[in-house]
Amino acid sequence: MSQPCSEKIVLASGNRGKIKEIQAILHNFSVIPQQQFNIQEAEETGSTFIENAIIKAKNAALYSNLPAIADDSGLVVDALKGAPGVISARYAGTQATDQENLQKLLDEMQDIPMELRSARFICVIVLMRHANDPFPLISQGIWEGTILMQAQGANGFGYDPVFWLASENCSSAELSAQRKNQLSHRGQALRHLASLL
Repeated sequence: MSQPCSEKIVLASGNRGKIKEIQAILHNFSVIPQQQFNIQEAEETGSTFIENAIIKAKNAALYSNLPAIADDSGLVVDALKGAPGVISARYAGTQATDQENLQKLLDEMQDIPMELRSARFICVIVLMRHANDPFPLISQGIWEGTILMQAQGANGFGYDPVFWLASENCSSAELSAQRKNQLSHRGQALRHLASLL
């Protein structure tokens, strides 16, 4: 597998939490958020995580003329038939905050017993060497857990405070950043991508 043509990779996201997680694992590269190039976020019109990640990576590569990486990730809850899924970041509306999305999830699940609250975080990461790359690198990670009845923990972002990990006996938001990177869907996908690079 050929190396990207540069040590710089543009990240198609402005999410500070994602930037920190990605830079921590892809430490051989300089990960630059697309805002530094004044690149507007691409509209996520895909119906799958893979489609959305490709749309975002292609957009960032096109406007930066550098290799670009994008992830599309979300929470898939069995009792909600896979929701919030690809709209996890805008579950409570396009301008919704993490807290509003989290509250909507808790409201939707208030009558669901603990044994039926299985869920998983899914992450798909795409690296495109250029905007017309016919063979983008694609990696994915899956992280199994359970949705809590109420939020606990102050670390992480998004749905981390309600994502319970039986193996760790805590929520994702109670993990250290280092431990989260070892376990998480994004950490898994990034390590796989790093091995491809």
